[in-house]
Parts: sequence; structure tokens; C-alpha cells
Amino acid sequence: MVSKEIVEMNNIASDIQEKLKSYQTLLHKWQEKINLVSDATLGNSWQRHFEDSMQLAEHLPVAQEKALSLFDLGSGAGFPGLVLAMMRPDISVHLIESDQKKCSFLRSVSRETKTLVSVHNCRIEELSDKNDISAPDIITARALASLDKLFDYCAPWIELNPDILLIFPKGARADEEIEILEQKWNFLCCTHESKTNEDAKILIISDIYKK
Repeated sequence: MVSKEIVEMNNIASDIQEKLKSYQTLLHKWQEKINLVSDATLGNSWQRHFEDSMQLAEHLPVAQEKALSLFDLGSGAGFPGLVLAMMRPDISVHLIESDQKKCSFLRSVSRETKTLVSVHNCRIEELSDKNDISAPDIITARALASLDKLFDYCAPWIELNPDILLIFPKGARADEEIEILEQKWNFLCCTHESKTNEDAKILIISDIYKK
């Protein structure tokens, strides 16, 4: 069931709640066939995956003159990218995942919940080499890699779009990863406490350029 706190925080409409519930049902169904998330988190999948992703929605910017685009790197089972696509249908969301079976799951959820997303079955480096896809306005990634590695992935898009916004939920080592990143990059980082994990933080990174 959708928690009262998260519903009130994001003013989630009933149709979006239904999409999220259907998504959770599909996650549990597909988990029996392919490894989408850790089995240890499945019993508490709502808080561990859905609410953890939903809280990022309050940090998404509002479009001003043009529609916004979002790249979710290493989408896996769709957290947070697919959840954000349900909550912010005004944003063009691209889910980037190299595992074909997980891409099949993402497309199934997209189809059955009528959530419009673009699923890219490729490595992150391959997508950044494509000239027919414009640099995104927003990049998200959850439990994918260290900040240093994430910035390596994002570098081509950072160069193309100086106004890019990076939204990364990170764990207990967030401060350490920021210090390492500061050796190579200049950036503005706003840190927010996670509402679902007292040891985690949400990093909102902007004004990025390489030293």
C-alpha cells in the first residue's frame, strides 16, 4: 500500500498510485523468473525501492521553455527512472540498461501501466556515442557506481549541456566520494537526507565543469 507520508509529500494522484501498485505486482511476478532486485529486499520492496525512488521526484525541476529529458543510467528494474516517469509524465524519460531480460521487464511495465518511456538496451558508453540523441537535462542513477565513475559516464553529456542536473541517491560513503570527485571536477552539490534510509543521502549536483 502507498505510504501516507509519500502520498502527501508528492500529492500523488490516484491514477499514478494505481500505476505504482501495478508496477510492484509485476516486479514480484517477474522476480520469480529473473533477478531484478535482491531477494532480501523483496519483502519490503515498497519502501526499499518504490518510496526510495519516489522521494527523488521533489527534486526534479519544472520545465520552463521546453520539455525536459531525463536519462536513468543502469536502470535495472526501473529504479528510480521508471517510477519518476510515472510521477512526472511531462518529462521524457530514457531508461538505459545493458541486460536484455531487464529491458524486457521495463518494456512490459511500460506497456501494462501505459507509462511512456524509451528503453535503450545498450551500455551507457554506447548511448553517449550516438549523435541522434540529444544531451539530457537530468541524469539519475541508483546503486550503480561511485560518483567518480558516474561522472566518467556523464562527461560527454556534461560537456554538451552545461545546465545539466545530476540526481544521485548515495549511501554512507557519500561524503568520501564527494571528496574524491573534487580532485577532478568543480561542481555545486546540495545534499538532502533520505526519507527512507537514515544512512543515505540524495545528491543534487549542478554547475559542473572539469578542472
